[in-house]
Amino acid sequence: MAGIKIKRNDTVEVIAGKDKGKRGRVLRIIADKDRLLVEHVMMIKKHVKPNPQKNIKGGIAEQESTIHVSNVMLVDAEGNKTRVGTRMDGDNKVRFSKASGNTIPEKKR
Repeated sequence: MAGIKIKRNDTVEVIAGKDKGKRGRVLRIIADKDRLLVEHVMMIKKHVKPNPQKNIKGGIAEQESTIHVSNVMLVDAEGNKTRVGTRMDGDNKVRFSKASGNTIPEKKR
């Protein structure tokens, strides 16, 4: 297993499944299961019990579900889908777009 080359806050596009074509920001990465939580992608309905102590109303809530990393592709700065590679830039390792060859800048936390 090579590891996940997509990081938190990257913009990705879904390339397979019911939400094919949708774009969203990566909210969370579950590395041990190779899954991502992407904003407004794989929406599911969850039945929620009311909890007055935590001020939670009951009902049916919509939330994101995880999607497998193989079903998404990174969107680079130009807005194109691309595969991700790594290379050494001086003495630090950087990610780059295999489509354009441009480096992918690290986003601030």
